[in-house]
Amino acid sequence: MSIYDFQATSIYGKPIKLSEYRGKILLIVNTASQCSFSRQFADLQKLYESRKRQGFEILAFPCNQFNEKEPSSHSELQEIYQNGHGVTFPLFGKTDIRGSAPHPLFQYLTQQAPFQGFDSQTKDGQWMEDFLRDKYPEIYAGDGIKWNFSKFLIDRDGHVNGRFESTTEPFEIDSIIESLL
Repeated sequence: MSIYDFQATSIYGKPIKLSEYRGKILLIVNTASQCSFSRQFADLQKLYESRKRQGFEILAFPCNQFNEKEPSSHSELQEIYQNGHGVTFPLFGKTDIRGSAPHPLFQYLTQQAPFQGFDSQTKDGQWMEDFLRDKYPEIYAGDGIKWNFSKFLIDRDGHVNGRFESTTEPFEIDSIIESLL
């Protein structure tokens, strides 16, 4: 099994088979435009622009499951992401990524790349760890996605190569992306 066995709906309402991305390096990110981590959009876009010609794609899946930081409609999200944040990489429809009915893609991703913790050596990592343990222990427990801007790196064969939590900035994984290209 690989991510090519899954399908998702684009922000425009079109079903997309992830097999359309066969042979590319993918970074799958759950996003939220009103989250403090939305600052990562700028670096995600720069990373996308610098690597796209080499066969790299970022797939953004807006999600409203963490403090309701993505309440907008799909048409509003298109405007926010494209005009507000300058995003040109593919956008998918709002997606549940955890809970009682997560999208099967995200079930697969978290099974393939279990939660390894936050980097407590960084300020953001320690803050996220403390925040989730204190305010959302049910989210912190288990291998599910912990917050917006979790990232899953997929190799050219559709297999999960790595999981990077919200506190990992996009350019921190550029050398890993380069090694897969």
